[in-house]
Amino acid sequence: MNIFSEKTMKLVFTLSATVSIFAVIVICFFLFEQGFPAIGEIGVLDFLTGTVWKPLEGQFGIFPMIVGSIYVTAGAIIIGVPVGLLCAVFMAKFCPSGIYRIMKPAVDLLAGIPSIVYGFFALMVIVPVVQTLTGTSGKGILSASIMLAIMILPTIVSVSEAAIRAVPESYYEGSLALGATHERSVFFATLPAAKSGIMAGVVLGIGRAIGETMAVSMVAGNQPILPDSILSGVRTMTANVIIEMGYAEGLHREALIATAVVLFVFILIINISFSLLKRGNK
Repeated sequence: MNIFSEKTMKLVFTLSATVSIFAVIVICFFLFEQGFPAIGEIGVLDFLTGTVWKPLEGQFGIFPMIVGSIYVTAGAIIIGVPVGLLCAVFMAKFCPSGIYRIMKPAVDLLAGIPSIVYGFFALMVIVPVVQTLTGTSGKGILSASIMLAIMILPTIVSVSEAAIRAVPESYYEGSLALGATHERSVFFATLPAAKSGIMAGVVLGIGRAIGETMAVSMVAGNQPILPDSILSGVRTMTANVIIEMGYAEGLHREALIATAVVLFVFILIINISFSLLKRGNK
């Protein structure tokens, strides 16, 4: 019976892995098969470096959307990563058990909130605050970055906390034995040992930020132009696809799929870079 169960479960796991791999292959095939012809027709340089997006006039430059995606994601990382990491350190090493029983479910709850709710919150709270402080419309890179920073917090906090707790206690105790304080032991002994897991959390957060669509489209301003400040309105690649796909046809539709291909390549580069970084650290 045990042998039968072991073989059955091995078959189930193999099938699950195969289905996952097959799904990724199908998605890649669809994106590249639909997107590459458009890139070839428009021209690689014209498509990637063009600064004008006017589909009705046959101009399909997505460089403003690439820059907008990078700016918004970078802003979210600058705001969200330090906050998330410090929150993870507090929950793992400094948080009293009574407070932890409240904070842990709260962080998990943040991960389950739909994107549209985050977008509505940003539209009703963050945008008016930025509008009051800056005298602008409030919709732009800054508002979108703050919102995305909040959205990636659960991922960074949960993964980083798990990585910190996975570090053997002997690292911390050895640092204390050498005369270091509790704080120095945590930040200079435990934290460096958990950097691989922390980096994984950061990469997952970056993937969440750069791939966010609906919430960003609500607060980023949706202007397909090159931004000149953090208060400028922008349109990200994901927002460009979701806004125009409903009525696009012909080359316009294929150009939007090609935009998704570029986004896919961006995320692939991020993941490969993380894997190389981990390998280099080892």
